[in-house]
Formats: sequence, C-alpha cells, structure tokens
Amino acid sequence: MDEQEILAAVHRLTWPGTGDLDCEEEGHPAGHLCLTPSDGVNELLSLQRALGGRYGQPRNLAMGGYADPTVTATTGLPLLTPFGDRIVEMRAWPYAGRWIGCGTVRSGEGVRLVVLVAEREDPAADLAEDLAEDLAEDPAAGQVTSWVDRVVAVTGGDPARARTVDWAAVEARVGTALPGDYKRLAEIFGRGAFDGFLRLHVPGGAFVSDDFVRHTEWLGEWARTHPSGLWDPYEVYPAPGGLLEWANSEQAHQFYWLTEGPDPDRWPILAKEDVPDSWKRFDGTTAEFVYRLLTDKQHPFSTARYFDTHWFESHGWIEGRGDDYERMGE
Repeated sequence: MDEQEILAAVHRLTWPGTGDLDCEEEGHPAGHLCLTPSDGVNELLSLQRALGGRYGQPRNLAMGGYADPTVTATTGLPLLTPFGDRIVEMRAWPYAGRWIGCGTVRSGEGVRLVVLVAEREDPAADLAEDLAEDLAEDPAAGQVTSWVDRVVAVTGGDPARARTVDWAAVEARVGTALPGDYKRLAEIFGRGAFDGFLRLHVPGGAFVSDDFVRHTEWLGEWARTHPSGLWDPYEVYPAPGGLLEWANSEQAHQFYWLTEGPDPDRWPILAKEDVPDSWKRFDGTTAEFVYRLLTDKQHPFSTARYFDTHWFESHGWIEGRGDDYERMGE
C-alpha cells in the first residue's frame, strides 16, 4: 500500500460501524488490524506528517526502543501490545472508538514501518449513563462533579499535561474577565477540536482564526467597520453585552458568550449556523455546553448522533504564546 492507500484505509477503518478489526499477522491478538506499507513507503516522518495533517497532533507512546511505561488501555496500549518488546517508535491518534498508530518495530530484516488501527476503549464508558440518571433525579446533580472533569473523562483528556496561561495578561488585553471553566478547558486541551468538530479558541493559537485574543480583536474591529446584520439582533464585543466568540467549526458554526452582566461564569452561550435566524441559546457554563454537545443526542449541535466514543483532536500548542500577551504588539 502506498501512502494515499494507507490514508484511505485508515479513514475507512476508523469510521464508526466498519466492523471488527482482525489482524492476520501471526501471533497478533484480536482487536486491531495492521496495514502493510509498500516498499516505497519507507519514511516514517512523511507518513506521520500525513496522518497528523488529518488527525491532529499525535501522542508519543514509544521512542528509541523505549515505550512509555504509563501508557494504559485508555491512552494507547492496544497499539503497543501486538509488538511487545520489538517496538521502536510509535505515535498514536485517537479517533472516535479507535486508535491510529504509526511507528517502527524490530523484525528479522532490521526495522520496519508499521501502521495499524486498534480498538479504543471508551474513556468514560459509564459516565454518560450515570450522569443521565443523576440529572433525571436531580437537575442540579451536575454541579457535584465539575463539568470540566466530565469533559476530561469522556474524551480521555490528561489534566496532568495542562498548559500555563497568563490569564491576567490575556484578560487585560481582551478587556474583560473570562469564564473560569473555559480557562480550565483551554489549559487542559489547548488548540484543537472536540470530536473533530467544535474548535476551541485559546490564547496562543497559530492562526488568527483560533487564537482567542487576536480573533477577538479582529472580529470586533471587522464588525465595527463592516455593518452587515450578520449578528442581528446582537452586537459583537467589545460593544456592551456583545457577543464574544470562544469556538467555531469547519461547518461554519459559531459559538459565543453573550457578555451580559458582570459575572462571566453566568454568561449564556449563543450558537448559530452560517444562516440567518439560526441562533440557539444555552443557559449553562461553557464546559457543560461542551459535555452535552458530546453526549446528548438532543443537543442542537450534538456529535453524539454520530459517535459513541469521544475524543479531542489536538492541534498542538505554541510554546510561550499562552503567557505572552502582555508583551505582544499588533
């Protein structure tokens, strides 16, 4: 298989409902499928970059012949198990209910390139059901465990890898305090998209479109100088009580806070498609909105209609950018 054939096969195997994964390589357990790169596909970095272009920044499971000893069934172990101590390198991408792996292993001929797709254990198999039962009995039950914790659990996020952001500098630059749970989501997840759909704007994004600070400044100025009615009946921040965008999607959805009132943790969320009069209001926190989008099929922007297992597609983090806004110019 050449590079394009591998990418097509990975796409097909990771889409929900494609059947069981059964590898034909001798001695390999069930639950994964190894793809066979052709002799012409011999550059590990090239293939990893191609996969990264589609599935985001990978997790590093093994390097230089040493596997990360902390890897578990929920963080990528199914990609290492088929190869045992023969593993040399392995990068991993979560996608819905499956893992994508690309690396190298030792073989009789030396070191060979491997690509595989493996089953991914739901990082929160019981969480959504338990929450649904709690909320059915007591709508306030969601306040017991933070909604940020629930987003982390349902996506397999890793709070131990949270980034440091100088929020005082960010908020000074933007001109307002920001919701606390949004700030925690930005620290834990960074740049990227939940279920490959909802793209979080964070300080330090690589582009204006996903950098929270630069996008806020650009959008406010554009709306001021280009009256268009796109946000009617609302105005765009920094207009008093205006819309402040915190996420979007490739499908042209936009997700805003309505900055009414002095407490950002009580700002409602307004979301819309790229069509007139499509506003949907949500009176809850940012993290609750994200969690319900991922798990509630009745949510107007639900990804639960398409995926039973959820993930965060990381787009990386620009080191130093998250705490650099007090020094930035234009």
